[in-house]
Amino acid sequence: MSLRAKVEELLPNWDRWYPSLFDAASDLGVIKARVCDPNSLLLSNRHAAVQQQAEEAHREQWGYTDHE
Repeated sequence: MSLRAKVEELLPNWDRWYPSLFDAASDLGVIKARVCDPNSLLLSNRHAAVQQQAEEAHREQWGYTDHE
């Protein structure tokens, strides 16, 4: 069931009272905030593995090794 359908089921014509689907869903308890580690929000941390793979591929392509 979609978010819109859940909100509509709980409060028909929700758009008369709320400016957005998000606001209605939040007030009705359909969606709730979750606490997460602030470091997980940084793109640099989330994509560190991808960056490491790219660096390794670059080294392999250009023949670079740490022993040189």
